[in-house]
Amino acid sequence: MSEKKLWNELRKVKDPEIGHSLIDLGMIYGAKIEGKKAHVTMTLTTPACPLVGFIFSEVKKAVEAAGYIPEIDLTFDPPWTPERISPELKKKLGF
Repeated sequence: MSEKKLWNELRKVKDPEIGHSLIDLGMIYGAKIEGKKAHVTMTLTTPACPLVGFIFSEVKKAVEAAGYIPEIDLTFDPPWTPERISPELKKKLGF
């Protein structure tokens, strides 16, 4: 088990509306391993996101697929903005 495997699994989680990785969208603020647990800090594009349960569940599954017990914190500080999108995805989306 490694941090690389954790990030690889998290990269598979896609925003269901946009269809791109939460990591590339800048919605995963951090992930660190502490023993058998993986602590993930993430956000959503808006606090009123109707898919929060689905996205949260997919992140949890990704952490478990990497072999860790998930500890997921949802935060809106700092709030998500399009500036958080990776340069590669910005180019793909025409930003």
